Amino acid sequence: MHLGWLKTGNSAALVFLPACAGCRAGLRIPMKKFLTLLLALLMVLCLSVPAWAEENAPAESAVPAMINPLIELLKTNPRRLIFTEGTDARILEAAARLKQDGFLTPVLIGNADEVRAAAAKGGFDIEGLEILDPAAYPDMDRLVDDFVALRKGKATAEEARKMLLSPNYFGTMLVKEGLADALLGGATYSTADTVRPALQLIKTREGANLVSSCMILLRGDEKLAMGDCAINVSYEDKLDDQGNVVLSAAQQVAEVAVETARTARLFGIDPKIAMLSFSTNGSAKGAGPEMMRAAAAIVKETHPELECDGEMQFDAAVVPEVGQLKFPGSTVAGYANTFIFPEIQSGNIGYKIAQRLGGFMAIGPILQGLNAPINDLSRGCNAEEVYLMSIITAAQGIE
Repeated sequence: MHLGWLKTGNSAALVFLPACAGCRAGLRIPMKKFLTLLLALLMVLCLSVPAWAEENAPAESAVPAMINPLIELLKTNPRRLIFTEGTDARILEAAARLKQDGFLTPVLIGNADEVRAAAAKGGFDIEGLEILDPAAYPDMDRLVDDFVALRKGKATAEEARKMLLSPNYFGTMLVKEGLADALLGGATYSTADTVRPALQLIKTREGANLVSSCMILLRGDEKLAMGDCAINVSYEDKLDDQGNVVLSAAQQVAEVAVETARTARLFGIDPKIAMLSFSTNGSAKGAGPEMMRAAAAIVKETHPELECDGEMQFDAAVVPEVGQLKFPGSTVAGYANTFIFPEIQSGNIGYKIAQRLGGFMAIGPILQGLNAPINDLSRGCNAEEVYLMSIITAAQGIE
């Protein structure tokens, strides 16, 4: 079959002619009808291509405005970032991309032959990147001694050596020893397996009493921070042996608020902190509202530079008319962009509603309160999320 024009008198037609020379029949389409069909086809393509392009655009196109300042920060503050799962294809893809970008140094943990084989299989260029194998690490004896000293009798040398053969403990110890600046793990194991070594070895920053998390939510130019949605199941008063309160629930929530504001600033958010509850400005009674109200008072007293109010309902936090009606005079009510939840259940539900129904991109959880940047990946993460969290984790350690 081939295409040709057939002129008959003053008119012309598009003709599909059979490839067989002996066959004279063809499918005739008048020129006017052909042009109409062609115009319709072009219109369909014009309408379809933008939608297809949007659906198939690379994930990184959604976040450059947010990560660019962090990249610029890393260009002038070079960092070494540990990846605990060196054979994972997602990790290798992100590490190869970071190597090409050149603004931070990825370090892969794993058997060198296995890591290189996995990279070759996926077509990832990791040539020149450092690969550290716990089983062949030349200075393991010193790490074991330091591990035992840090654990203060809670681990023997034999137990320490066995634990340090695990990539998460080995990588965390490298950060503790100053041989790396930050760590990212969890693509193949649980959050607890990332946080436990960090708590045991890195420990909390001076002045911090607990580790918490922050989710950053992005939608167009909108940026929000939410804490804590992943670590602290609930808040109860911490007591000493005599039953005296040494750290109240409200003090813990206040600390989460301060740390979440700190993380928010890393992303260019000027934090306006709402302590969320089912009550606004004393409209309802109960332990929950009272805890959030007390936490807001603590933040105001200890960090007067932060705008913080509560307790308040979510609509009072984000709708100016509602906020100023229910909480008159508050500089936060109706304008909040940093939200602190009373426990993990409401926090986790809240950010997922924003993500799935509100169309926000959710980034995190980003761990807060540790002496060094350690972050946990979702086991369902993709290479783009690994890349993004790598930049965030490395930048966290820069004041």
